[in-house]
Amino acid sequence: MTANDGALTQLRAWLAQRNLPSDGRLPAERELCELLGVSRGELRKALATLEDNGELWRHVGKGTFIGSRPVEEFSSVASIAEGSNPVEVMQARLLIEPMLAREAAINATNSHLDEMRRCVRIQREATTWRQYENADNRLHRTVAEASGNTVLTALFDQLNAVRRAVVWGRLRDTSNHPPENHHSFAQHDDIVIAISERDREAAYQAMYDHLSMVRKNLL
Repeated sequence: MTANDGALTQLRAWLAQRNLPSDGRLPAERELCELLGVSRGELRKALATLEDNGELWRHVGKGTFIGSRPVEEFSSVASIAEGSNPVEVMQARLLIEPMLAREAAINATNSHLDEMRRCVRIQREATTWRQYENADNRLHRTVAEASGNTVLTALFDQLNAVRRAVVWGRLRDTSNHPPENHHSFAQHDDIVIAISERDREAAYQAMYDHLSMVRKNLL
């Protein structure tokens, strides 16, 4: 048995003896180390194992608690971002945004379409990445608005806020602005064209293909 296995066994035994309530808070790490006779590193690995198994959860600044993370812990963007990662965010986008594009192909107004085309034009003319990203965010938000579904649009806004809060490892070239052949230009064109032609499945697929490429490049 390794030292880490021993720490995990001791921690499980200590928790079983204490019979803490489902929302009971564990002692601070320093105190637990002394109670169990293990190092800080061994304890943290044991805690991480139990957290991965859903047997306890941790909140920075509050402590470690028995049981699964309560729903209210995910009520704020910061809390969601804290427990998430870019992989989860992109998976959520792939589930939600193609569906929004499909609904937009039915419900988009001329104003929505004009705004989408304006965003696409600004992206191509962008002289900085910030300008490009602002137009990109506006384009995806307009697609969500064009779905005509208030609940789905609110979900998009929440997801977009989490996306901004999560730390991203962006893979870019050394230029200060998008290159002329940036992959998103043509993909965004495909999305807008499909929506303007009221082609639901083409809009869904175009958005899905676009976000799949974004995921590949970012992750």
